[in-house]
Amino acid sequence: SRSSAASDWYKRQPPEDGLSIGRYLTTNTDVPFVMLTAAGEVVDRIVGLEMGADDYLAKPVDLRELLARIKAVLRRGERRREDADATPASAPMLVKFGDCTLDTGAHRLSGADGEDIAITAMEFDLLRAFAEHPNRVLSRDQLLDMAHNRGWEPFDRSIDIRIARLRRKVEPDPAKPQVIKTVRGAGYMFSL
Repeated sequence: SRSSAASDWYKRQPPEDGLSIGRYLTTNTDVPFVMLTAAGEVVDRIVGLEMGADDYLAKPVDLRELLARIKAVLRRGERRREDADATPASAPMLVKFGDCTLDTGAHRLSGADGEDIAITAMEFDLLRAFAEHPNRVLSRDQLLDMAHNRGWEPFDRSIDIRIARLRRKVEPDPAKPQVIKTVRGAGYMFSL
């Protein structure tokens, strides 16, 4: 199983920081995880969540809160599995846009040269949501729902950070986006 593979990998590795372990978990497993760390600045939380953590807590933490957050992550994971079992997965797609190609079946983004472009699991989920709804304006809330990251606060603007990062990877000129366009007051649109 993927979780035992993650455990075996961890046992063979030299000591690492939480971000590198989280990065590995995000890209190689479907194991949900909560980051518990002394780094509690806003930028640290954003990096941890953008990297793929399901939740992020700064020390010191009340153990009851930690337990409640772990239970919430497990409940969300269970609901996702139930949803996946109840609805057939969408067929893998090969979506070409700009100089890039998104292969939803292989979970990969490649450039014009065919080389892989490194993206996080959350960035992949966001691109897949866009690819499944091309040329349609999607609000931040819709994107968070579609990318299965609904543990976020209302008015959370982290989606904007992820889109800015994606633009740097897929747009010829991120300052003048042609693929992921901003629709003022409404959200974003993926133009094909």
